[in-house]
Amino acid sequence: MKSDEPNSVDYIVVGCGIAGLRAAIELGQALSDSATEWAQGGIAAALSDEDQISLHEQDTLQAGDGLCNAAAVKLLVEEAPKYIQELIGWGTEFDRAGTKLAFTREGAHSRSRILHAQGDSTGHEISRALFARARSMQRIHIRAHAFTTELVEAEGRIAGLRYLDETTNSLHEVRAGAVLLATGGLGQVYRETTNPPVATGDGMAIAHEAGATLSDLEFVQFHPTALAMKGAPPFLLSEALRGEGAVLRNVDLDRFMRRYHEAGELAPRDVVARAIVAEMQRTETDYVYLDMTARKADYVRKRFPRIFSTCQSYGLDISSDLVPVRPAAHYAMGGIKTDLWGRTSLAGLYAAGETAATGVHGANRLASNSLLEGMVFGARAGAAMVEDTRPAQKKRAAGNPGHEGRPARNNTACRAKSAANNPGPSNPGNHSEPAGPASPILEQIRMIMWKDVGILRNGRDLALAIEQLGTLEVARPEMPSRQSCELYNVRRLAQLIARSALAREESRGSHYRSDFPYHNDEDFRKHSLIARGKKVCFE
Repeated sequence: MKSDEPNSVDYIVVGCGIAGLRAAIELGQALSDSATEWAQGGIAAALSDEDQISLHEQDTLQAGDGLCNAAAVKLLVEEAPKYIQELIGWGTEFDRAGTKLAFTREGAHSRSRILHAQGDSTGHEISRALFARARSMQRIHIRAHAFTTELVEAEGRIAGLRYLDETTNSLHEVRAGAVLLATGGLGQVYRETTNPPVATGDGMAIAHEAGATLSDLEFVQFHPTALAMKGAPPFLLSEALRGEGAVLRNVDLDRFMRRYHEAGELAPRDVVARAIVAEMQRTETDYVYLDMTARKADYVRKRFPRIFSTCQSYGLDISSDLVPVRPAAHYAMGGIKTDLWGRTSLAGLYAAGETAATGVHGANRLASNSLLEGMVFGARAGAAMVEDTRPAQKKRAAGNPGHEGRPARNNTACRAKSAANNPGPSNPGNHSEPAGPASPILEQIRMIMWKDVGILRNGRDLALAIEQLGTLEVARPEMPSRQSCELYNVRRLAQLIARSALAREESRGSHYRSDFPYHNDEDFRKHSLIARGKKVCFE
């Protein structure tokens, strides 16, 4: 370990999205490399003249399909205006209509309450402002090019972690009074995903390995509209397109959504995704069309510059062409079970953002609530870490002769989940790529999950998936590399998702079982829980 790198700090934040950044700022620190910057649609808050906090709360609860934690939802919507104003105060430049903030509407929202920036680059703009704020703080140690391999336990609590330095391919250990996991989602468990390559669910996997309780893993949201074009990645085509008038058509050019839901293209995401799958099956195709041609070309280019330019690079003009789309894995509603302050079932371990399961999203996330959740609960987790470790901090400071005559060093070691091409906080727009070619076993796992644990599920396929995943030879790596750790973590999470999905014998939100197509509130209006060495239970 380099001589200028501490092996003991007060706090560690693992991850670099909005939740990790906001928690780090609460602790006086910063991070790098994330999926936050990929967010196109926006961030929801009841700030417009026509909106009310109670309506935002109602829409969130309704989208969650009976499984939201009502207290978490209430916190989210009531604190939203404060955190939006905080972002604006830190320099976030949201789009405006004249002098007023501009709002758009997305699926399952009853009002136009989605703030956006640079048209469709909201996540990038929020990341820029948060990085600038974090970099202005002095007491910080950033460790880029680091991949966390496991948590360290001591005296009955999580006391640090081990990580792989990807620049030297060496293993290191760092101790801390508290560890926050904010490593994002798990979209790479599936063959088709809108998530960046880093979204391999590592935070959830290492927490499970350490004995933490995970919750609601069966609820994976599939975004209805990802680009479905040969040679192109499944690039996300924001729900805001439909909020601004885009419609869905099948290959016969029929507008079909009204047959599935009265809200049409603005129905909840799970409804739209299943409707698209049904139309693809009925017409024997592997895509439908997104049609934005009713809006003027100049408006489309200005409102969605990033989407427009990306599609244009693949020969599509979204203002005049029908764009082929199909669903892709997008967001994990479940994760590491936490309370309203980010505390997990393990002392010393905290989680926030998509890595955590606060219950705020229930069975189906309301569009554009995720960036907001990262802000609100990331800040709360940071505050809880400070409060919970305050006596220990004072004790360490009093017993450390290096602190005599000056303030105690309140230092956070900031570890990126993975950062092979991480440029540091000066350039949050770069994203790391997989370290080397994809493993054939990894591709097999992703295919099994897409085929048998995807949008449409049934008990037979889920049981088969569990059996197939169990036969794959994926051992815990003795000499870890990023690629071997990600493979191990993806297989672990795939098994946990499939087991949770098989145990929930009903359909709710994003979890649809053709053999149990209806709600079963008596047995399953509860959260699933799973921990190492235990069966799935519900409470």
